[in-house]
Amino acid sequence: MKASSPLILLADIGNTHTHFGLASVERVLQARDVRTDALSKPSTPLALKRLVGNHPVCGLCLCSVVPKATLQMRELAAGLGLPRPLELDHRTLRGVGIEYPRPSSIGPDRLANAVAAKVLVGAPVVVVDFGTAVTFDVVNKAGNYVGGIIAPGLAAMTEYLHEKTALLPRITIRDVQSVVGKSTVEAMRIGAVHGYRGLVRELLRELRAELNSKQLRVVATGGYAALIAKGLPEIESVFPNLTLEGLRLTWLAHHELPGARQAAGKRI
Repeated sequence: MKASSPLILLADIGNTHTHFGLASVERVLQARDVRTDALSKPSTPLALKRLVGNHPVCGLCLCSVVPKATLQMRELAAGLGLPRPLELDHRTLRGVGIEYPRPSSIGPDRLANAVAAKVLVGAPVVVVDFGTAVTFDVVNKAGNYVGGIIAPGLAAMTEYLHEKTALLPRITIRDVQSVVGKSTVEAMRIGAVHGYRGLVRELLRELRAELNSKQLRVVATGGYAALIAKGLPEIESVFPNLTLEGLRLTWLAHHELPGARQAAGKRI
């Protein structure tokens, strides 16, 4: 990567973590996470400067589900000498249509996922995003966002069990091959991982039936995507930086950068 190449700073601001990315015209090059509640701390600008290094940055594209953090991100951008960020929402969305009663109520991270999935694998497609909540987002065969499903996230479910019961501990989530737990922790992990796969599998089955699409593709992203997808053949691909890729594509759709037109159309 040449130092003179145009680079784009990306920020996916979630309730718990903010995922930063640095992208060229063609792809996301690097990614780094910080806690969203740390955006206003001095450590965050330093982390961004380390991420960017000596490369020139032409701008910032973000999506956010935390209004307060959006304001903090604008201030961070100004401190880095960047123009006002391009903020993805239903008005700035490009490349995907919307068939939804209240477009303003769609989470912008879900729109970013829809953009990236359509470009990377085509439509129709379902994106399963394993975050604080697990979301299912549907792009129909016409290439339009039509809605989805929101369910509790895996970590949120296990944390709730710990907080609301006297004897169940806080656990780290990892795979367990057996479905008969030999300890409380093992039993909780089985319920979490195997049970969660069942939840995802059933919701995908219902989506396929309702959409009546034999060509429906399913991709996943988010913190536990690889873990859950390992036991779910219904999920064909895991893209750790899918949301950031959607932001990259959104930036390219709004700006004329060298090679942008060709790069924006690449499909896996």
